[in-house]
Amino acid sequence: MHLFRNRSTLTCVLCMLVGAVVGAALMAGLVDLPAMESTAFAQPAAPNQASPYAVAPAGAPADRAPINLTPEELANIRVYEVAQRAVVNITTSTLQADMFFRVQHGKGSGSGSIIDRQGHILTNNHVIEDAQEIQVTLFNGETYDAQLIGADSEYDMAVLKIDAPADRLSPIEMGESDTLRVGQKAYAVGNPFGLEGTLTTGIISSLNRSLPSRVRNRTMTSMIQTDAAMNPGNSGGPLLDTSARMIGMNVAIASKIGQNSGVGFAIPVNRVRRFLPDLIEHGKVVRPDHGIIELAVTPNGLTIARVRPDGPADRAGLRGFRIVRRERRQGAVRYIDTRIDRSYADSIVSIDGTPVRTAQEFLSIVDRCSPGQEVTVTVIREGRRQDVQLRLGAT
Repeated sequence: MHLFRNRSTLTCVLCMLVGAVVGAALMAGLVDLPAMESTAFAQPAAPNQASPYAVAPAGAPADRAPINLTPEELANIRVYEVAQRAVVNITTSTLQADMFFRVQHGKGSGSGSIIDRQGHILTNNHVIEDAQEIQVTLFNGETYDAQLIGADSEYDMAVLKIDAPADRLSPIEMGESDTLRVGQKAYAVGNPFGLEGTLTTGIISSLNRSLPSRVRNRTMTSMIQTDAAMNPGNSGGPLLDTSARMIGMNVAIASKIGQNSGVGFAIPVNRVRRFLPDLIEHGKVVRPDHGIIELAVTPNGLTIARVRPDGPADRAGLRGFRIVRRERRQGAVRYIDTRIDRSYADSIVSIDGTPVRTAQEFLSIVDRCSPGQEVTVTVIREGRRQDVQLRLGAT
């Protein structure tokens, strides 16, 4: 299983059967792209290569209306008809140099959601990363050049903007992800393999999953797991509830072949909602700054190794390892012995009453806070428990 970027190639094979059978067409073949380290998760991306077969436009009316639809089918149709106008197809162009320094033109595609009538589009950062040109195609087929407004690689979020008339834009309705239940219905709308406006259905398979971030040594926590089919090209599209409200943004699949295996993941919409204003206003996610440079696991627990001079932790009085220098002389020669005093450092017990045992737990708790917020850090200092008030900065 590999972590893919948003570049891939679709190969179409036409098989003609001679005799009584008139021809059939099969589409297959996703090129395996380089993996990021050794993670077992594949991020969906999509091909931008046109299929040689005629594909009906998404949502094209049938010759006659179907009859005797079940309540479940009616619910599916209702979700699709509401959501499809808010979902866009994103295509990218890149210039890449090969090992012989020859410039190669790359194409990629993914999905996105319209979030307002000002033309802002939400998608994954890996969909548009390194792109020289970005285009957005709306439900009605109109295509617009897009400008990158903000992006964050750790949370794999990006915001684009297109200059489209407001009456052409149908913003998606955002729902609530904190109240999701395992087993409830879930829908994914996107552009797998470049086939725009594709709906798949499933359930919420699990909650609070953790995935490796594209940023080294960081983890994306509280992810939604679903069995709604996702394939390369679904990246950046919405995961919806039965009211066609966005409950997550599709980001990854767990697969050994880079295609749907019934295990997909989405970023919770509450996290998306929290960081959208930063991406639009500042072009990046503004994170709380704790001022601790390094944490170490010691027999005493999670111990502060280093704090940044005059940073939030330093100003709060939190202590890291102390360097002790001792000078001694032997005749005319002076020697300086240096050792690290680990007993001087604070060992973190909890933050605002939440126990902390690992660096990842510490970072996850802090990331849920806001810049300027004051938190209580409980530490063990020289064998005694002590509360330290830490006012978080911004970075």
